[in-house]
Amino acid sequence: MDKRYDVAALTRFATAACEAAGLDADKAAAVAEVLVEGDLMGHDTHGLALLTPYLDALAAGDMRAEGAPEVMAVTAVAETWDGRKLPGPWLVRQAIAKAEAAAQEMGIGVVSIGRCHHIGALAAYGPPVAAAGRMLLLTCSDPATGSVAPWGGTRRVYTPNPLAAAWPTPDGPVLIDVSMSITTNGMTARKRAQGAPFDHPVLLDGAGEPSTDPNVFWQDGTLLPLGGVESGHKGFALGLLVEVLTSALAGHGRADAPTGWGASVLVMVIDPARFGGTAAFLRETGWMAEAVHTNPPRPGWPAPRLPGERAMARKAAAMAEGVVLHPGIPEALEKLAARFGLDLPTTR
Repeated sequence: MDKRYDVAALTRFATAACEAAGLDADKAAAVAEVLVEGDLMGHDTHGLALLTPYLDALAAGDMRAEGAPEVMAVTAVAETWDGRKLPGPWLVRQAIAKAEAAAQEMGIGVVSIGRCHHIGALAAYGPPVAAAGRMLLLTCSDPATGSVAPWGGTRRVYTPNPLAAAWPTPDGPVLIDVSMSITTNGMTARKRAQGAPFDHPVLLDGAGEPSTDPNVFWQDGTLLPLGGVESGHKGFALGLLVEVLTSALAGHGRADAPTGWGASVLVMVIDPARFGGTAAFLRETGWMAEAVHTNPPRPGWPAPRLPGERAMARKAAAMAEGVVLHPGIPEALEKLAARFGLDLPTTR
């Protein structure tokens, strides 16, 4: 039987590891909570699997432990920050709080962050914003690296470039977290470590031929854009949009030839109360939710669901019964426990 870890114990362990590595209490808590949230929601390549790489980056000086972002520009609704390679989860939470305050006053709030460190699973940030009755749009790219070729090309230009969104309905949030490539760097690395191919072509090899072999990614291969071989022009276009919304708006990106692990980030919060009104917003989102849930399913398929419903159900079950971690994560936690002299989190 798979071990189930107590969620609070996992969070305490991850927080303690971050503090032992040099983060202050506020930053350590943000990193730990966001990573654990990723595992709770099923994004296990972007959950505690990232804890060791984060702390290694901190030890190497690629992630900065102390200080605050530098504010580069300010308007009534928008700010631009130099994130100074501070921990991504903490920076994004700070940016959401700033954007929420502006949205409550002006209807919309936006924070653009350059030189942020990696931010984990984007879906993890949405539920609190939706629970407060507001919308969140969140997207990021890493200008220091590339993994996706332009449509029709064979050499890497940009990263998977995820786009996340969250908004309320009368019965719970809708949560979107979609990469502009079919798969991600993390999943490709996991498949390679497992010695397992993908079920269908999600990569191009160095010659531009579709492939299911994760190894080709380390042999001049690329990730296929969302839409794949037949419709990848759509994912490529959306990936370009993310590049503009992140690095271009932040004023720091690929043209600067940055190095290290990081992110350019855009955070936008919208308050429906300042537009058509909260009641009208919920009436509309509720209508669409009902239309989805009552839509007749395809033969042999489960009933349609809204994006994020499965993630929230997984989280609820994990909170009640404990979370099952991906098989590679417990060993990594054991090494962190030995490295920092910590007790391992309890299991159920």
